[in-house]
Amino acid sequence: METLGGTEFAPESAYLNTSTCGLLPRRAVTAMAELARELAAGRPEGAGDWGQVSAARGSFARLTGVSEGRVAVGGSVSVHTGLIASSLPPGAEVLFPEGEFASVVTPFTARGDLQARYAPLDGLADAVRSGTALVAFSAVQSADGRIVDLRAVREAAAAHGARTLLDASQSAGWLPLDAGAWDFTVTGGFKYLLCPRGVSFLTVTEEAQRTVAPLHAGALAAESPWEAFYGPVKRFARSARRFDEPPAYLSYHGAAPALALLEEIGVEAVHAHATALARRFREGLSSLGHTPIPGDSAIVAVPGLGGRAEELARAGVVVSARAGNLRAAFHLYNSAADVDRALDAIAG
Repeated sequence: METLGGTEFAPESAYLNTSTCGLLPRRAVTAMAELARELAAGRPEGAGDWGQVSAARGSFARLTGVSEGRVAVGGSVSVHTGLIASSLPPGAEVLFPEGEFASVVTPFTARGDLQARYAPLDGLADAVRSGTALVAFSAVQSADGRIVDLRAVREAAAAHGARTLLDASQSAGWLPLDAGAWDFTVTGGFKYLLCPRGVSFLTVTEEAQRTVAPLHAGALAAESPWEAFYGPVKRFARSARRFDEPPAYLSYHGAAPALALLEEIGVEAVHAHATALARRFREGLSSLGHTPIPGDSAIVAVPGLGGRAEELARAGVVVSARAGNLRAAFHLYNSAADVDRALDAIAG
């Protein structure tokens, strides 16, 4: 299997570490370098082009099946999650999977007046109950690549009147996402969306938008930003843009072309490519006597092998170690040759 993306990528290793950080396509690097040169020369238009932020917002909306009016932009998942946490009343119960990523959990627990409850991942839907205010979870788990039963969680939450917060940081870009099916989604752009760090997205349903206050709003969250530079914003954007963080322009100049590339290739094509490579890797691991965590994820975790990540890096195979697992993550720029090189390094 050859790579997707053509000459946009030129990794110098078998790079199987997208769950930590994705590779930047050439077009993103070019766009960022151009802006950096302009900033060094004294760019008269300021720090960056708002049109690039709008382009990134539009691409993310199309990739996840929602209108642009539901998408807010920012710089980190934890800030988006903190905004949602701030909207809950004291004493509200929030249900998490056991071992959930800290950025999803901590903004809620840091408040000190919410009830945090945890359930095994495969029992998350069954753990939703009357009185659960919010179910917060990652679609794909960072530590081991397991995919949540999304339909079951959605149906259980609806049956009990609970809202849902889905973190798509480990899935958006390779796993098709219907963001409109969830009250909130948060996504870090620097993994499978191929964006630089400093790019993140929040989606909010129209109904949920009425319950969240734009606590970190600045002028760009106003309905007419260029008329709201001084004093308090008196009229916020009617869309989810009122929840925007001020954007890191250099990162968004890279994000817009990176997301455009994903649109050109298509998430369905990336999903087929990445999961086929992951299956090949799981089969090879089994033939070597190892037992990877089963599933259809593009992320493959092997319990007990996490300590070999540095050894593999020296052999030119970049993976990561999480919760004792060796974690290999496959994306559009990987090939069957990368799988075989990783298997040879593990065998050797």
